Amino acid sequence: MNTEIAPRPSVVDRIGAALAGIRDWLDERGKVAWIAAMILGFIACWPVGLAILGYMIWSKRMFSCRHRHHHHRRGFGRDFAQPTGNYAFDAYREETLKRLEDEHREFLDFLQKLREAKDKAEFDQFMAGRNQPPATQN
Repeated sequence: MNTEIAPRPSVVDRIGAALAGIRDWLDERGKVAWIAAMILGFIACWPVGLAILGYMIWSKRMFSCRHRHHHHRRGFGRDFAQPTGNYAFDAYREETLKRLEDEHREFLDFLQKLREAKDKAEFDQFMAGRNQPPATQN
């Protein structure tokens, strides 16, 4: 029975997440940051600079500033949306988001406790098997 809770991210996923973080950081700082990154890429290793230039052209970051203002937000947060002017709805939304944040935090705590219990059970099983004398074969 496979009881693994969540698969660990692969190396490719981790690299993709790191590159997405760099992209978002550069988007927040604008076109000048992208151009500086491209120049530094050419100085460090020309294929890196060429790759950054190609990405800037392909994603249209070189010709517009729209990427700075429309990046996706991660997770829940109070700044998720601007007030609508409908106070009842805004209060309901805030309450719902707080409840979801609390439930998410509780679920993550539960998963952590579950992982710890699984690890302890596996360790106890290992220690019990280690203390038993090896079976003699006839």
